Amino acid sequence: MDRLFQALLPLLRFAVRHPSVVLGAALVLTVVAGWQARTLGIDTDLANLLPSDYPSVQAIERLRDEVGAESTTDVGIESPSLEANKAFAEALIPRAMALRRSEVGEPFFTRVDYRRDLRFIEQNAAYFATYVELDSLEQFVEAQAAAIRRLADGDSAGTAIPSGPTPEQIQQRLNAAGLREYPISPDSTVLGLRFYPAGSQTNVGFIEALYRDLDSLIVAMGPSSFHPQMEVTTAGRLLRQSVEIRAISDDVQQSFGAGVSAVLLVVLLYFLYKTAQARGGSVRGFLGALVRSPVLVLVLGFPLLMSLVWTGGMAALAFGTLNLMTSTLGLVLFGLGIDYGVHFYARYAEERGVGQAVQEAAETTFVSTGQAIAVSAMTTAAALFVLTLADFRGFSEFGWIGGTGIVLGMMAMLLVLPACLSLAERLRLLNLDAAAAPPSTTATSPQRRIPLARTIVGMSLGCCVIALILLPKARFEYDFGTLAPTYPSYEARAERIRPVFDTEGRLRNPAYLLLDHPEEIPAVVSALREQARRDTLILAVMSLQERFPTDSTGARRKLDRLASLRTTLDDPFLQLDPSETLAQLREALTITEPIPLDSVPDFLKRPFTTKAGEVGNFVLVYPAASLSDGRRSMRFARLIGEVKTSDGQTYHAASTSIVAADMLRLMLGEAPRMVGITALLIIALMGLTFRSVRWTVLALTPLVVGLLWMVALMEAFGVALTFYNLVVLPAILGIGNDAGVHLIHRYREEGPGSMRLVLRSTGEHVGVGALTTLIGFAGLLLSFHPGLRSIGLLATLGIGATMAAALVFLPALIQVLENQGWLPVDAASQAPVSTSTNVSPA
Repeated sequence: MDRLFQALLPLLRFAVRHPSVVLGAALVLTVVAGWQARTLGIDTDLANLLPSDYPSVQAIERLRDEVGAESTTDVGIESPSLEANKAFAEALIPRAMALRRSEVGEPFFTRVDYRRDLRFIEQNAAYFATYVELDSLEQFVEAQAAAIRRLADGDSAGTAIPSGPTPEQIQQRLNAAGLREYPISPDSTVLGLRFYPAGSQTNVGFIEALYRDLDSLIVAMGPSSFHPQMEVTTAGRLLRQSVEIRAISDDVQQSFGAGVSAVLLVVLLYFLYKTAQARGGSVRGFLGALVRSPVLVLVLGFPLLMSLVWTGGMAALAFGTLNLMTSTLGLVLFGLGIDYGVHFYARYAEERGVGQAVQEAAETTFVSTGQAIAVSAMTTAAALFVLTLADFRGFSEFGWIGGTGIVLGMMAMLLVLPACLSLAERLRLLNLDAAAAPPSTTATSPQRRIPLARTIVGMSLGCCVIALILLPKARFEYDFGTLAPTYPSYEARAERIRPVFDTEGRLRNPAYLLLDHPEEIPAVVSALREQARRDTLILAVMSLQERFPTDSTGARRKLDRLASLRTTLDDPFLQLDPSETLAQLREALTITEPIPLDSVPDFLKRPFTTKAGEVGNFVLVYPAASLSDGRRSMRFARLIGEVKTSDGQTYHAASTSIVAADMLRLMLGEAPRMVGITALLIIALMGLTFRSVRWTVLALTPLVVGLLWMVALMEAFGVALTFYNLVVLPAILGIGNDAGVHLIHRYREEGPGSMRLVLRSTGEHVGVGALTTLIGFAGLLLSFHPGLRSIGLLATLGIGATMAAALVFLPALIQVLENQGWLPVDAASQAPVSTSTNVSPA
């Protein structure tokens, strides 16, 4: 490492001698990267977090291509008069369908759900029945005939008439699926319209233009002219999608601004404190430093902000968009990167304070502290880059962008920051050469021991034992609903329309199986119904072709089945039964000719219709319960995600719940592997750095102890792992390892008995650096999004616990080891180049 930094010295010298050139080049690069980064948006689509070759992803993409987006635009029309509501709806529908996107001239909507003509179902209930329902009807009729025959023979035993699905009951089942004439609330005061958009559900511009034009149209129509109390509200999943993307973008920007301000304030206060300490309380010196404090903020913040823009440009080139997890990285990278600036500036100011010239001080800092910065940065970056091995793109993109940002931040602090310092000193904006010499960092006074070392070690290890006992109790939050944010502005709208669509029956949120040929449907339906018999999570399996055959062979089979039922009804004993049920059944079975598909109402065909308006070869599978619970969604995915028919064919279902299940299953499988690889990589890097088992173990001890404390804190505060915060576990390993490395390096440099001195110098810098990192992650605690808050909370606990272990447990442990004579006396002679600053600047 030392040779590498000696070889890089010419670059550092050029930056110090020609700061305007370096800063000019950095600005040009920043402008180019910023131009590229301007296209970055936030993609909340779960399907895009999985590899594109996953069957569930390919299935849902095919569904969107053929059927369209799952999100809808809902309109609620509310007044005391149902007739007025219908009049407004019938006036709105043609005008809304005529709305077009101004930039391309294409319509906003492809179709709308409104009135349903239920007379067709009443007249053709038997023809509309599935073969399972017809089998039940036949069993019912045969049992009825047998019961009447026994009565005629004088056998009164066992004459209970069995129940079965009559045509009326079949119609009731259809009504349970939400087939009402008008979509209205239970009190008939709210009528709902459901429009199906033609554009992408992730195109915020399209969504905002749609709702802007639709709201303007509604206002222009004057709802009060239809009824004085009429109010019209627009909502729907599509609006929620837009609100979510906009809210997350605003949240990230606000958190970034507040977090950056807090980080810079902490750094500024720290250096003001060190200045006052070094100058012996001189009021004049302190006031001078206070006046120049904005320059210090600019000098430290400017290179780091440029590195963030560079990272954004590279992320735009590599991925095009950010996901929910990577959208948080701006503030996190700033909190991490400022740590490198703190170390570099502190050491540089110290060297200037003892009389070194600008270039000499920069070179000394670059070769010594620069190495520590590089080791720390590369360790953290390596921990993040490990995530790129994951298939789950939430992991891999977080690791790629985070690791790249760390490397670019390090480069900015090692090359752009020296140029900023050189230019600021030339312009006399900084007055570092006038600073008083800081106190000596070598121990000339009697060495002082760490008090209560044995007690601290004992209590700390006791906490570790408690954490190990609690470890099996660590829980994972499977409930997606708990992690879903709420949007008051949207909920206020949705609440007014919810009574309409909440009464739409139990058949909701189906999974689709898209087939190539209608001949494949019976085998798929049969396989799915076999699964339904094994697991009640499958509520219903439906296909249009089963209810309304689309080919002559299927139609003839259905008519033959109805003829068989008519023959059964010709039983002489049933002729004696005057019950209304059998009379209704005879009337329903009078159909002898196929019903043309074009005579089937659109509302029945719509779930099976493609965007092109053609009847597709679909099989719909409805869950019996909500799939917001991750375990239930994985169970549903196991049941229907891959369907194998009796003839050996395999089909894949399309549903966002199946995508979510695959995502969860992938994360739970990959997270332990990513953490394990990261841990092995850190151990290897520490071994290469220290070349000693003893010092490697000591440097890693705060990380291990801190992680155990984190487990105890998670249990104490009820913090669960989630599919959001799993991504931060490898980062906690990389970041949490830094403090121990810095302290052990400095301790080896100073020698036995120097731990209190190390804490007063390097320990302070480590504390401030960890604090800035904590602020970076803690900014997520202010987020409205529960998932993003879970990232900030876990990272805060993990980084805080490892920092505490490094600053409290490690010094006490070293003191105990010194007391026992287990540390070598010649430690200083084995030390590598110092990896942390000696003191803060004057």
